[in-house]
Amino acid sequence: MSRINPANRSELSKEIQTLLDHSESMMGFIPNDALIMAKNPELLKSVSQLVNTIYSFKTISEEIRSLVGLMASRASGCHYCIAHTSNSALEKNISIEKLKNIWEFESSDCFSVSEKAALRIALNAAQTPNLISDEDYEEFEKSFDENQQIEIFAIISLFGFLNRWNSSLMTEIESTPLNRIKELE
Repeated sequence: MSRINPANRSELSKEIQTLLDHSESMMGFIPNDALIMAKNPELLKSVSQLVNTIYSFKTISEEIRSLVGLMASRASGCHYCIAHTSNSALEKNISIEKLKNIWEFESSDCFSVSEKAALRIALNAAQTPNLISDEDYEEFEKSFDENQQIEIFAIISLFGFLNRWNSSLMTEIESTPLNRIKELE
């Protein structure tokens, strides 16, 4: 159970219900973290705007976007975001092999050089303190231009917020992502 109970949707303003409808249409369910944020409508509106802005960039592939979010969440240890990013990746038909082997990305043949560079950056950026080395960044720059780098760091940073939010509040994982993550076990 979440440390803060999600808001009752029927008690929310029409504007907030519209935001939740958008989340539901994208994800197939209403995320509990959004229902908790809905208790502070300005927070939910701001976070929703940030998410929509970051995911509108589209300078990198859906696959790299998904893998970066998953790696940042795994590095953080946020079960809620791991379930959500895994579910999203599966919905986008990203290889189960890649999802299962994400921790072994450095030695796995299923990841390209550019995917490995992005995952290394995501893993090291999600650490506290940040562990990105100059060598990591030099390898990263070989695969991604500045706009792509900005998009990748925006995703990592977004998940930094979401990982802290959901881990701290022990946000309850919804049944859809909870059931989908079992496919990776």
